[in-house]
Amino acid sequence: MFTKILVANRGEIAVRIMHTLREMEIVSVAVYSDADKKALHVASADEALYIGDSAPSESYLNIEKIIDAALKSGAEAIHPGYGFLSENAEFAQAVVDAGLVFIGPPAEVIATLGDKITARKMMQESDVPVAPGLDNAETDLDILKDFAKNAGYPVLVKASAGGGGKGMRIVHSEIELAEAIALASSEAKAAFGNGAVFLEKYIEKPRHVEIQVMADNFGNAIHLNERECSIQRRHQKIIEETPSPALNEELRQQMGQAAVKAVQASGYIGAGTVEFLLDATGKFYFLEVNTRLQVEHPITEMTTGVDLVKMQVMVADNQQLSIKQNQIKSRGHAIECRIYAEDAEDNFMPCPGTVLLTKVPVGPGIRLDTGIYSGAEVPMYYDPIMSKLIVHAETRPDAIAKMTRALSECVVLGVKTSIAFMMEIINSPAFVAGETQTHFIEEHFSDWKPEAMNTNIALAGFTLENEFASQASVGLEQAGEKQLSPWQRLGKWDLC
Repeated sequence: MFTKILVANRGEIAVRIMHTLREMEIVSVAVYSDADKKALHVASADEALYIGDSAPSESYLNIEKIIDAALKSGAEAIHPGYGFLSENAEFAQAVVDAGLVFIGPPAEVIATLGDKITARKMMQESDVPVAPGLDNAETDLDILKDFAKNAGYPVLVKASAGGGGKGMRIVHSEIELAEAIALASSEAKAAFGNGAVFLEKYIEKPRHVEIQVMADNFGNAIHLNERECSIQRRHQKIIEETPSPALNEELRQQMGQAAVKAVQASGYIGAGTVEFLLDATGKFYFLEVNTRLQVEHPITEMTTGVDLVKMQVMVADNQQLSIKQNQIKSRGHAIECRIYAEDAEDNFMPCPGTVLLTKVPVGPGIRLDTGIYSGAEVPMYYDPIMSKLIVHAETRPDAIAKMTRALSECVVLGVKTSIAFMMEIINSPAFVAGETQTHFIEEHFSDWKPEAMNTNIALAGFTLENEFASQASVGLEQAGEKQLSPWQRLGKWDLC
């Protein structure tokens, strides 16, 4: 087994990986940029190495610096987390070439599945259902127009490379097509260095359902059931749950078997997800393979009792999977809410800044994977995700009630967050009924505004501050001590 692993990431996912490494008695090594010198993942690691300026290209996306840090630290392996270089085939190969172990699939598998057109062809050959679409990247607008006309609008412009919703555009008419292709191509080129795009028939109001898979070096592959990921903004998930309200046991097994076929056909090794679109009739279509650990992996861990990071590390250590398909048992219901520093009123724009105070909800079945603390900075340079709040209960209604309580007790002051927005989503009639689909937010919350703050609370706080501030200031001056903030002077109080 490895004795030291470098985590080539930051934030909550780096901290989460380090928790498992500590349980496995493996030394963890963090890397950090200028913006992250005081970050929680740095404090959580056994060792930490500085790798460069705040810009991702100078730090977390710099292959040479990360590998150099791993070699200097004496690490034997690198865990990429998610995002950044986690699905970069060049990075995976460079790690191996440096004599280290990449905790993820082989570089050639990442490259193959990272190209959506190649992956699409592979799925067709393995009898995994795919949506009608082009089987090659195309730049000829006339050919693209012909496909769209024959398939029928709407169609989806998709970047051949990358993921995370980048390089995607829904097109409802021929007049929109040329501009959508140009925008999607430009976005894909900037994000992934590859501007190639293709078209697929767009599935109206689908559910986004993914299957967690795990495979080892000995030909064993299993799935760990599904996750419903339909609550999205800008094609990116913000709330996930398992099991999906839309699946019965027969459909669950069909999708699980299709996912296992997909990874076996590609020679996959490690943890990943096979993502599908599910239409209203129960038909499902291959979307893509994410060749890494997913942000929403904790809900699978909560319902199956399996530590997916530990399994990743064991597989990378050339061990066989410790469990078989018939041993995967799922109990209860789990929901995850991603807590971003963003403004849900302003098209979810990032809101970097200083976290003045954070309070963690506690109780049975509540888990918070976090990368922040009171006083932490949320930098402008990276994805604004701060934490993931996960709950587990016996039933879906119980899980919704538990998440409502947990969100109400999850406090983050100093930056705008999505907490109030998500609380309203999970208590909306459509969500409670399980009627989720990828246009849920646009359909139900397009003009969402938070409830107006109770001005009486603000006035009460102002009055208390004025009443006691002068007395506190005099006492401190006499004692020669530093001025306290209004929060410290008022002591423990909450909004009820």
